[in-house]
Amino acid sequence: MTRAETKDRNRRALLDAAFEVVSRDGYRAKLDEIADRAGLTTGAVYSLFGSKSGLVVALVSDYLRLYYEEIEQAVPADLDLLDAVDAFARHYRRTCDAPGARATQSLQLTLLDMALNDPELGAQLAESIRAQETHLVDLLTGRPYDGGKLTPYQAERLVTALRALFVGLSQGVMLGLTPSADEQYFADAARALATLVNEPAD
Repeated sequence: MTRAETKDRNRRALLDAAFEVVSRDGYRAKLDEIADRAGLTTGAVYSLFGSKSGLVVALVSDYLRLYYEEIEQAVPADLDLLDAVDAFARHYRRTCDAPGARATQSLQLTLLDMALNDPELGAQLAESIRAQETHLVDLLTGRPYDGGKLTPYQAERLVTALRALFVGLSQGVMLGLTPSADEQYFADAARALATLVNEPAD
């Protein structure tokens, strides 16, 4: 195995271990436990990520990269805006029932906990999330809608609203608060939001 291959393997092992530990412990996660789960030393964490915060930010970027790749596959490029939003909503609802859904939900909640307890880390996480969300903005921009095409500004507003909607609904599903929130429920709510998108007034 080459040095580059070893580095990639160690990086992957640390990210997988961090997912498990951070999902459970949040800002209290211990680097030595993460390193031990990965079969490495804490020195490897500092070498590859610079710090615990660097590891957490990399974990979020890695998770979101895979997340948006799945969305791109679930939302065909030839759909108009409302059908694209419908496909996105149904995909998001299916993730609530997927293996590992509870661990993913736990990670989201503990990341919020970490951000609230460490403002500097919170700022880094927000920057990482915004950077990844540009993929979704790009995915929706230019979709046919209401006789025209969705502008980047409209797409950005819609993505913000959809994020809030889906996060709230998925938490309700996990907690059993929204037992009737099936795929159709998600899709109807998302379509309703999409119809409200417009340009700012002059």
